[in-house]
Amino acid sequence: MIRLFKHYIPHAVILLGLLDFGLLMLAGELAWQVRASQIGMAPGALGDRILPLAGSAAVVWTAMISVGVYGPYALRSLRFASARLLVAISLGIIALAFVDFILQSNAFWRSTLLYAMGFTVVVLVADRLLLNSFLGSSAFRRRVLVLGAGDRAQRLRELADKPESGFVIVSYISMSEPERVVEEAIAREAIHDLGKFVENLGVSEVVLALQERRNSLPLKDLLRMKTKGVHVNDFSSFLERETGRVDLDTVNPSWLIFSDGFSSGRMLSSAVKRIFDILASLVLLLLTFPIIAVFAVLVKLDSKGPAFFRQERVGLYGQTFHLIKLRSMRTDAEKDGAKWAEENDPRITRLGRFIRKVRIDELPQSWSVLKGQMSFVGPRPEVPKFVEDLEEEIAFYGERHMVKPGITGWAQINYPYGASTEDSRKKLEFDLYYAKNYTPFLDLVILLQTVRVILWPEGAR
Repeated sequence: MIRLFKHYIPHAVILLGLLDFGLLMLAGELAWQVRASQIGMAPGALGDRILPLAGSAAVVWTAMISVGVYGPYALRSLRFASARLLVAISLGIIALAFVDFILQSNAFWRSTLLYAMGFTVVVLVADRLLLNSFLGSSAFRRRVLVLGAGDRAQRLRELADKPESGFVIVSYISMSEPERVVEEAIAREAIHDLGKFVENLGVSEVVLALQERRNSLPLKDLLRMKTKGVHVNDFSSFLERETGRVDLDTVNPSWLIFSDGFSSGRMLSSAVKRIFDILASLVLLLLTFPIIAVFAVLVKLDSKGPAFFRQERVGLYGQTFHLIKLRSMRTDAEKDGAKWAEENDPRITRLGRFIRKVRIDELPQSWSVLKGQMSFVGPRPEVPKFVEDLEEEIAFYGERHMVKPGITGWAQINYPYGASTEDSRKKLEFDLYYAKNYTPFLDLVILLQTVRVILWPEGAR
């Protein structure tokens, strides 16, 4: 994996993304050549079209990232990838048609865009068919050796067995654990030279999955493997990287303190984030004001009560603020106190079910972003009563308040809507990953991926 601005991206995704970008430019050039030939026009020098070709490729490529074309499921399933590709290409071409309407440039003729759409579908689907046929779906998976044969090793086995996994476990080495769960693990005593054993298997990474590491680490072997270029990782850090979350079952305060992350050098990043929040919230409020106004009237007509819902939430450093949303529940929804939303919640109004599904009820939160109480990206702000209870039940829950709450976030795009203590615990793992690894680049990834969540709202309630 490549670590880009504290966020891990698999080599396969980087390589596939660069290949796709080149193919998008090729599709644009083919479309231009065909259209020029049809109308009897000289196509001109390629150098004169490089910037428009790169710009149009970048628009479609961004749409591909937004809808999850480079997500783990799309990398392992051709059918899943093809469906997302069609949506992404359609969105990209629509965006380019809008650019053509604004700029009135011959670089983005609508007829050319139509040809480009056809060529893009063909080259990208063919590219994935060829890669799947010649390399297989596991070609880019990293080869991992696990030191340990207990519960942690079993968890890694289950993770590796998932279709979207980016690694394959080539061997388990039992280090004399009292409880051996992985039966096929090889006893350490049976291997004369562990460094040579790893080299022969073509291992790229060794993961320490020992329940008790004291006096059981083969330090000499690990040092030799490290000097040969094999990456050595501990269990918690490996899980964090592979799953995009901090595993609460295995972390402890010392790991959070000494592991990389929670950098103090965030002054510039925070300034960039605040400038973006101000500009984006102003633009979004101006663009969506008619939508908010129309649905505010519809909410009033649909059920008795105010159009907007105000509720106290917990923000940065535990300070409270009042969140504003379009009302989607009955006015008596919390007469007995705040409680979790349920599937097919009877408190939700007819119109409320729709505006929740398409996230229209969230639009007024842009006002909280403009005021600086929230950000566009961050953990979901919770009700004080929930926070009070969850801090008692879940370790490290208070750490999520070290960053501003957001309209969207790492947990929101990676975990379906949750309404229980266990769901809050799972979402906290993603929130801690975000707080630990925050950069503007991660914010950009989350904002782009939010499009996928809006288009496929599996978790909306």
